[in-house]
Amino acid sequence: MPSDALVVSDTSPLLNLALIDRLNLLETQFPEIVIPRQVWDELTEGEEGIEPLRGLRDSDFLRIVEGERSDLFVEISHELDLGETAAICYAVEHDADLVLLDERDGRRVARRHDLDVTGVVGVLLRAAKTGEVELENELDALCEVGFWISDELYARALSEVDE
Repeated sequence: MPSDALVVSDTSPLLNLALIDRLNLLETQFPEIVIPRQVWDELTEGEEGIEPLRGLRDSDFLRIVEGERSDLFVEISHELDLGETAAICYAVEHDADLVLLDERDGRRVARRHDLDVTGVVGVLLRAAKTGEVELENELDALCEVGFWISDELYARALSEVDE
């Protein structure tokens, strides 16, 4: 990914990578991660995973931005939660190269606005292809912290590593 690529994230990919202690993968794959304030607010609602996320923020790798409540924001907020809405709107308004989203509805809306999308499984898959992680172990760790992965996605991700 180019060093000036704009990567915007929603809450789920960041939180789930923090819960399995794999936030480092973001730093090896992207120049920085941008999140709207609404995403940061969602991340800090809970206790789990927050310390490593604060570390990323303090290192300036995780940059928090203020989003505007545009007409697009109002439109999308009828379909999605505030974090997803803010992430997608910021990505659209700033011509992001990639958006990190896990939820199906959020991905559908992002694609409707011609955004490239990946999620926590995609980040892990990239890392597995470069030999940084053993994908099956990481997918199992995700499941253990409560991330739901369909059997089909699980199998498809494992088969992609072998390609």
